[in-house]
Amino acid sequence: MSRRLGISLRFRREKSDLPEGESYYVATPRQLMWWKFRKHKLAVVALYVLGVMYLLALFAEFVSPYNPNVRHIRHLYAPSQKIHLYYEGRWHVQPAVYGLKFEIDPVTLREKYYEEKDKTYRLRLFCRGDQYRMWGLFESDIHLLGVEPGGTLFLLGTDRMGRDMLSRIIAGSRISLSIGFIGIILSFIIGLILGGISGYFGGTADLLIQRLIEVMRAFPAIPLWMGLSAALPMTWSPLKVYFAITVILSLLGWVGVARAIRGKFLALREEDFAVAAYLAGASRWRIIYKHLLPSFMSHIIVVLTLRIPHMIMGETALSYLGLGLRPPITSWGVLLKECQNVQDMAHHPWLLLPVLFIILVILSFNFVGDGLRDAADPYAA
Repeated sequence: MSRRLGISLRFRREKSDLPEGESYYVATPRQLMWWKFRKHKLAVVALYVLGVMYLLALFAEFVSPYNPNVRHIRHLYAPSQKIHLYYEGRWHVQPAVYGLKFEIDPVTLREKYYEEKDKTYRLRLFCRGDQYRMWGLFESDIHLLGVEPGGTLFLLGTDRMGRDMLSRIIAGSRISLSIGFIGIILSFIIGLILGGISGYFGGTADLLIQRLIEVMRAFPAIPLWMGLSAALPMTWSPLKVYFAITVILSLLGWVGVARAIRGKFLALREEDFAVAAYLAGASRWRIIYKHLLPSFMSHIIVVLTLRIPHMIMGETALSYLGLGLRPPITSWGVLLKECQNVQDMAHHPWLLLPVLFIILVILSFNFVGDGLRDAADPYAA
């Protein structure tokens, strides 16, 4: 009660940013945390960005203009097409693109694309296109954005096989973003069990777990990832490789979570409420899950939020080096593997566009983590 009153009084001093009235005195800790999180404008914007990215990943087949595996053999390494509102000599409300024509430069022998301004193709919403299976459950050919028959819509260009880069980036977001969440859930489970045992029971268990953590932290991350990933059989299916990479990243990412949980258990196990529960006859496991864990769950959420970018970067690094996910699976790391040739990057810079999405997601997670960290500590300045 005293802790809640102290938090409420502090928020009353900042009432210009919070709802008015007596709500401070009856607000739950979650409400106080949300009110303070909203003050972090950058974190709120980042939260919306992540929401949009995960919605794109969830409805990737519908949002993508094309099937990410369909080849357009007449448009290899096609550049990004521009969207025009001024065409046919006047302004239009409905945007359109011009036709693309391909030719070989007789001097440099390089492919060259230019717009055919006499051929205009208007953009359409909810139009028919390539066939796909939504979530692998039902077939459809309706896409959110498309173009009139005969035209092409390569907003981010195409790759060396003529596949639409925007569609492949959206499809790759489903794998890259889901690995972060699934991996952090597994890391949280392992870290909670081992960190809780180490921090609450102590003794020999604490000694052994801490030595194990120190040994694992002594290994360089990238070489260890590479060694474990290289041990995966080449005959495994893409689905097995996906789950194996997720498990590898989880097994190597639980140490930081375990350290954080251990520190909180050490700080709270001797508190009055924990001792009172023990004297009242509660078992140790009940004290852990009913009393100790809820008291610092906000701190753990912050730690997990800041760990997700490490999981995404781990998958990207492994796939870029050829030791992680492999085609036909599409992820941001797999897409970046095509940029290992310097000449390709120089002549076709749009192949590096997945990097922008990786940076955007990682920055968003970091900003959200910063906002949650400030919100989880009501006494911070």
